[in-house]
Amino acid sequence: MHSELIIKKKNSFLFENSMQLTAGIFKKKALIIILLVIFTIFLALEAVGFYLASRGHTTISTRKVIGAKSLHKLRAKNTILKKRISNLSPKETYIVVDTAKNRLYLEKEGQILKEVVVSTGSGGILKDPAGNRQWVFDTPRGELAVQSKTTSPVWTKPDWAFIEEGEDIPKSYKDRVEEGVLGDYALSLGNGYLIHGTLYTRLLGRNVTHGCIRVGDKDLKELYNTIPIGTKVIIF
Repeated sequence: MHSELIIKKKNSFLFENSMQLTAGIFKKKALIIILLVIFTIFLALEAVGFYLASRGHTTISTRKVIGAKSLHKLRAKNTILKKRISNLSPKETYIVVDTAKNRLYLEKEGQILKEVVVSTGSGGILKDPAGNRQWVFDTPRGELAVQSKTTSPVWTKPDWAFIEEGEDIPKSYKDRVEEGVLGDYALSLGNGYLIHGTLYTRLLGRNVTHGCIRVGDKDLKELYNTIPIGTKVIIF
């Protein structure tokens, strides 16, 4: 009976040791498996990071190449446009009028030879109270030309000049003629528009005219003596 008790204790001890050993082995295997999983995930993340970095570098390089090509194309187009503009520009002396700044430029081959302060159209509108007519007092834009030159010009007043002053429109031509208001010289641009002198020099530099281009006496005389008939006048 005593010997059976001893054998049972030994068997119980061996069984407990066996269970502990098995548990230890299982824990070690589980730890190894966890470490392998973590290592595998780490390698996968590294591979993804390397792929994305490589792709990003390729994209940036591609963008740089495309950007460089686009810039080269734009520069080439710009050069072509400059040549075309240069070919379109008059080779002889011409006039440029900036109605926003009220400046007249005498130019040749893109170089400014002279800058003059002028007055240009006011942009005002006048309506005929007796009819459906109306006048817009703008200086015409575009490319014009000097059609004729006159000394001691005389102004033949149009209908709007009388309507503006509240006067009756005369039937006689002589009643329309007014001397001494256009200065000593006039360059005609056609359709009644002139580059002429002014009595109101204090208003030079402003948009106050009925469409003509007013110039100071000294500058007008120089323009008259410099500009031949046929000279291009570019107005904007």
